[in-house]
Amino acid sequence: MPTSVITTAADLAGRALARMTRGVAALRSPAAKPLHPDGEMYAGRLVRPGSDESVGVPWIDEAGEDAVSVRLSRAIGLPGPLPDVQGLALRLRPGPAGPSDLLLASTGWDPVTRHLLVPAWNTRRPLTSLLPYRSPAGPLLVGARPVDVRGYELCWALVGREWHHLGDLTLDGALPAGEEISFDPVLNPLPGLEQYPWVERLREQSYATARRLRRASRG
Repeated sequence: MPTSVITTAADLAGRALARMTRGVAALRSPAAKPLHPDGEMYAGRLVRPGSDESVGVPWIDEAGEDAVSVRLSRAIGLPGPLPDVQGLALRLRPGPAGPSDLLLASTGWDPVTRHLLVPAWNTRRPLTSLLPYRSPAGPLLVGARPVDVRGYELCWALVGREWHHLGDLTLDGALPAGEEISFDPVLNPLPGLEQYPWVERLREQSYATARRLRRASRG
């Protein structure tokens, strides 16, 4: 498909997401965030054993451990008895290049449904990045599956291919109330992974709208 067609489609979808963000915000109090208005914040650890298949990204290929901050939240903020798109946001503590953010949403897990949002009652179900990152091995998704009350298995997969183990995420304890992080995978990409230009176009308009609304709510 020509690049111009992809770019135009991403622009149109991005504008639609921005309008949706503004629409959701209009239903809330001026001080509330437009999406993921409430969440639980945790300190955690991500232990990465190194991948069984190289993708040319040291953060995936090589063993290591990251201190992380994690937010569990509901995208729309619907009342608890109703299903909502669940979110798991993860920030690697700032390194030399600054922080790195990963946003996961409740989806399916197979090669098709891992690209589709699935409302759920809580985050104890599969979540993925939904849209691919650019890696030396090709388009790559990151996902998470719950393994116990405060643990998740993180995985990676090339688009249309099987999942591979990336690491084990453990939530160590709740962070103090009032501590807030503005997660943004466009401004704060994962180490060694890039956003495709069309993904940036798709996301940036809604993210920019959310950032403007947050600044406006703070006066």
